Parts: sequence; structure tokens; C-alpha cells
Amino acid sequence: MCQFVPCEVVEVKDQWALISTHAHNHRGYLGLLKNVKTGDYLLVHGDMAINKIDRDEAETVLRLTCA
Repeated sequence: MCQFVPCEVVEVKDQWALISTHAHNHRGYLGLLKNVKTGDYLLVHGDMAINKIDRDEAETVLRLTCA
């Protein structure tokens, strides 16, 4: 079963973002999304950013899944 966890954008460089979740950093490809900036939260599957979500929703999901 696949599960998406919100990742915070730390840095944007061209079509890639450095993203952070659970104190783990990795890259996410931004080709499907527009106007991604530092501080945004993304749903990422593998290395592909699928959707951008608002901070409140991301914090709620993280609180429920990481408790």
C-alpha cells in the first residue's frame, strides 16, 4: 500500500526541490506543479511531487501519522 506523507520544501532549484520529512531530506521532481517555493508542503511519491497542500492540512496529517 502506498502512503503519501507531507514534505516541506527546503530549497527549489530548477525543476527539483530539496524536501524534508521526519528529519530526512531528499529530492522531489516538480514537473507537475507550478509556483512551488520554500516553505510549501508537497505530497511526494517516489521522487515525483504530486500535489501541493496547505500548511494546516500538512500539520494535521503529520500530527496524526507521526504521533
